Amino acid sequence: MDASITVALVKERLGIKSNVRDTYLTAIVDGVLKELEDEKGLALDDANPYHLMFTVDYATWRYQSRDKDTGMPRHLQYRLHNLFIHARDVD
Repeated sequence: MDASITVALVKERLGIKSNVRDTYLTAIVDGVLKELEDEKGLALDDANPYHLMFTVDYATWRYQSRDKDTGMPRHLQYRLHNLFIHARDVD
């Protein structure tokens, strides 16, 4: 998955117009993509807008909750679960 597109969309979602936080946001996006592919076993598809928007929302949540101990929001848990189910059905 193209991390630069994901970073650009995360910045749009957060309302960030400057490049000051790009290094940090890129690290978060790269970490999210690596986690989803390596740890969760998901094969992310660049052409799938559902995959793209999930990674954007997941990275945005990571950025916004960096100093909090709260768990993953239900809507992200639900969507991640659906990705697992769909990946299993495709195999």
